[in-house]
Amino acid sequence: MRILIIDDEPLARSFLAEQLRDIVGAEVVGEAANGFEAVKLTEALAPDLLLLDVQMPKLSGLEVLELLGQRAPAVIFITAHDQFALRAFEVHAVDYLLKPVEPQRLRHALERAEQRLLHPATSGVAAAQALALAARPPGAPLERVVIRDGAQVHVLPLQSIDYIEAQDDHVLFVAGKRKLRKQQTLTQLESQLDRSRFVRIHRSFILHIERITRIEPYAKDSWQVILNDGSHLPMSRSGYERLRQVMG
Repeated sequence: MRILIIDDEPLARSFLAEQLRDIVGAEVVGEAANGFEAVKLTEALAPDLLLLDVQMPKLSGLEVLELLGQRAPAVIFITAHDQFALRAFEVHAVDYLLKPVEPQRLRHALERAEQRLLHPATSGVAAAQALALAARPPGAPLERVVIRDGAQVHVLPLQSIDYIEAQDDHVLFVAGKRKLRKQQTLTQLESQLDRSRFVRIHRSFILHIERITRIEPYAKDSWQVILNDGSHLPMSRSGYERLRQVMG
């Protein structure tokens, strides 16, 4: 079993590598110190298994998994997360190791991973997004999105987004002059956003309400919203009611 270790703490990586040297059939093919390295090395080395730290700066372990999508191998999460997150990992049939990692627990997790490789579970973008949503504590909205554009990875803070537009099975994030597309539905995304700041004003648009300059009637039971950059967005009757409730 070819294993890639991903952890931003050098001592944690060294400990795992040392433990794995004593386990028959386990081969460490590489180590990554952050999420960006993790994505590159996973695609370059094609390991069978990731030992993946959840809490890392720049890109979290969950964001790494989301970016890998269909290319993600089997994963064992390394985490100091709270009990809610651990339940989420269990529900989605992803094994985890709680820091500090116990050698015997590591061996047991590898045995489970070996079985999972023989009978792989559902993977891909949708599964990763579902896991990320389930692992977020109740009431904690999304704070940023990670978007892959070819070889580039963009980390987009939600505060920088002006509006989001549905485009078939993708969404378009508009943040000033930046326009980035991601494979996701608007409904999936809406459930993760802060409803006090982002409102679905139309079946195809979610708006950051801080960007509103004014609202004008457009036709019967419809309006248009003018943003502070001059953009015009359509607003339906139901969208108008949702916006009115948020803005008081």
